[in-house]
Amino acid sequence: MSNVMRDLYDARIASGDLHPDPAQEAVLPEFDRILTGIEAMSEKRGFFRKSPEPPKGLYIWGGVGRGKSMLMDLFVESLEVPVRRVHFHAFMQEVQNGLHEARKAGIEDSLAPVVEEVAEGLRVLAFDEMHITDIADAMIVGRLFEALMDRGVVIVTTSNRVPDDLYKNGLNRQLFLPFIDLIKQRMVVHELASETDYRQNRLSGGQVYFTPADAEAREAIEAIWQDLTGGSAEPLVLTVKGRKVEIPAFRNGVGRASFHDICGQMLGPGDYLAIAEAVRVLILENIPCLGRSNFNEAKRFVTLIDALYEARVRLICSAADQPESLYVEGEGVFEFERTASRLREMQDADWGKGAASDG
Repeated sequence: MSNVMRDLYDARIASGDLHPDPAQEAVLPEFDRILTGIEAMSEKRGFFRKSPEPPKGLYIWGGVGRGKSMLMDLFVESLEVPVRRVHFHAFMQEVQNGLHEARKAGIEDSLAPVVEEVAEGLRVLAFDEMHITDIADAMIVGRLFEALMDRGVVIVTTSNRVPDDLYKNGLNRQLFLPFIDLIKQRMVVHELASETDYRQNRLSGGQVYFTPADAEAREAIEAIWQDLTGGSAEPLVLTVKGRKVEIPAFRNGVGRASFHDICGQMLGPGDYLAIAEAVRVLILENIPCLGRSNFNEAKRFVTLIDALYEARVRLICSAADQPESLYVEGEGVFEFERTASRLREMQDADWGKGAASDG
């Protein structure tokens, strides 16, 4: 069997980029199993020798900050075949858009052209953070995965949830259950049960609220962003009741946006709940002083903080002033006291612990 992933992991430890973690090491053979299976598929066969079946995929689940995304990065780096790595939310939005176009064109099986386009020339599809809350996604994801697997695409995904908890309490969940069976049949399910929350450790004790929002704050936040994500990112576009809600930069569960991006747009509670659902850490820059002149933006900010607070999302931000001094005049000052209190609480080193089981 290939030891490519083991060798890559050991090299990162030797360089000091990683620390040995038994839970992470335990999943390396599963990645190497896939690499061996893909190599076997790529070997030239004699006329009468049939190519082997694609290897089973891999579903890695576990708490936030345990290293799932880091291992996925390492795996994608090790591949020498066509691979696509994409956040699950973003991928499903692409699929839904493709279905919409196929239906407009009058295609009877609207999923078929979508599958063909996704599978074209692809050997491995790597998903970050599978988490299903949308009934439209829930109703087609089983057929989608099965069709991709039947075309030889190997699917590897990370999730914060065990398969049995996917789409938990969702509408018409009984129609979704065959997808859970498909995961168990055609993917190896592996729990990454590390005792260490690396993301939380990187933030614990460190400053997460920067004021004033000046060049020094920007530099400090950029350093945190680089540490959490490596600096590479792409926009995450969420679809909420037909509207597009965009987080300009997103990677490994960490979103980054300005106050204007999130609170300067005509967004409502459902949009902020979707954002809180999609990210585990939110970097929010340039929060201004609030009052009569930007009352609507202030109201949205209050709603955003409530959503992040309830979802136990880690908040890193730069602001014009301390929480208690952000909103000092105009209607809503009294109501903002709770928001200021929550902003204080969210700066605590232990904030966000226990969020892992919530997705």
